[in-house]
Amino acid sequence: MSWVPSIFKDSLMEKKSEVVLFSATAIALYGYDQGMMSLINTNYDYLETMGIREEDPLVGIIVSVYYLGCAVGAIFASHLADKAGRKPSIFACLAVTALGNLFMFFAGLGYDRGAMTMMFLGRIIMGLGVGGIDSTIPVYSSELNSEGGRGAALAKEFQSNIFGLNMAFAINLAVTNGLGKDNQWAWRIPIIAMQIYPVLLLSFIYRLPETPRWFIFHDRHDDAKEALTDIYGEDDMKEKYEELVKAHEEESSHSIGYNDMIWPGSTQFHPTMVTVMGQVNQALTGYGAVSVYGPQIFELLGLGVSDAEYLTQGNYISYFFLMTFSWLLIDRVGRRVLMVGGAFGLATSFAILTLLGGLSQNCENLGISDLPLAIVGSIVLYVATGIFGVGWLPEVWLIPTEIFPSTSRAQGSAISVVIWGLANFAVTLLTPIGFNNLSYWLFLVFAFSNLFAAWWTWAYCPETGGRSFEENQQFFEDAKESGTWLVTRVNKGEFRGMPEREKGGDEDGESQPLLGSG
Repeated sequence: MSWVPSIFKDSLMEKKSEVVLFSATAIALYGYDQGMMSLINTNYDYLETMGIREEDPLVGIIVSVYYLGCAVGAIFASHLADKAGRKPSIFACLAVTALGNLFMFFAGLGYDRGAMTMMFLGRIIMGLGVGGIDSTIPVYSSELNSEGGRGAALAKEFQSNIFGLNMAFAINLAVTNGLGKDNQWAWRIPIIAMQIYPVLLLSFIYRLPETPRWFIFHDRHDDAKEALTDIYGEDDMKEKYEELVKAHEEESSHSIGYNDMIWPGSTQFHPTMVTVMGQVNQALTGYGAVSVYGPQIFELLGLGVSDAEYLTQGNYISYFFLMTFSWLLIDRVGRRVLMVGGAFGLATSFAILTLLGGLSQNCENLGISDLPLAIVGSIVLYVATGIFGVGWLPEVWLIPTEIFPSTSRAQGSAISVVIWGLANFAVTLLTPIGFNNLSYWLFLVFAFSNLFAAWWTWAYCPETGGRSFEENQQFFEDAKESGTWLVTRVNKGEFRGMPEREKGGDEDGESQPLLGSG
């Protein structure tokens, strides 16, 4: 009967794989929206239905109100995730996302009057759902993975985010080329195709476990044991349960609210500011503009409309594959190294793009060909995209799930999404205005903002990789005792890098689920 343990082990691995697959597919929703709107913004029928011109600021406003919805949705989702559980919160957010998507699809269908209002409502409602998903899924994933594998797990999920972006842009490109920019279905089909995600996820969520940490925090110990057995099996359940109970007892015994997080001097203000600045700095990298307005950026490099669209798709495909380096490195070299190095790499890339953009706009006066400039500029943009994916995409979502106690982890993740929503609202709103007024000089603005992001991260962001939740919270206690937030001056700079005992991650490089002290 030696085959029985083997089959049981396979069933446990299947459950863990289902959790990762579900989380990855949910995160892909965010990427799909970015790829979806980039070509819809230039569809002639869409612009006519909305009653606007391509250079109208309302184009950017329609895109950006989605991020305001995300910010509000994150707050509601975090409250629901704490009160009812991570799974019910995710379920509700998926349903709201599906509703908002339908509003967008039916906007102006058969009757143009009120199309703009319906599109705005659809964007906001869908933002409520996606923002809630983006705040809850990282918490859900982090609570089901070990300190040696949290980064790899979330990086893999964000690689699927890029898959969603690729899928949306590919559908957009195919229907635009097949039906033409004057056809309404060239912009409605990519919108309704997004329903695949929430419908699929809603039909699958019942198979997944609630996090045992949430059960224990709510004194549902029998449910926690059942969930642990479902994930680990009967043999390991008791040990994991005892680890979780001990970790819970070591955390703050009182409930933590937003007032304990957002006011200077409050107990969780320091980790909140690390979370806030992570999202602000991610927005300052400028890559939110590149992902939403990709074709327009290639046009700034001197390329035609059709070439710019195909190169944008190629950039997204390259982005997807380069994201592999993120989950290979994030638990080996740490979050700080990738973020600081990534910001310097992006600053260099945008400085080069500024030079190439200026040359391409003045090539006739200079007597040079614009094709070599466009080729080099496209290569630099491809490289910059990969640098952002490896250095800045998963890290800023991961860190908030690692530095707050269970009593405020969902709120911390929600604050992360709120700042992300507000920052990207500003970036997506101002980017088309910047392109219209600054042209290629906008790249130089992003070069300097990346230098700021690199400096702040090096100075104030602790390395959270390879450490348990409780160890990361100890950093903030030590910082309070030291009277400084500078990482180099807290505990002799111990949090500048990965702890030696965990350096290199797990031996096989895979994420090993562990729900105890991690």
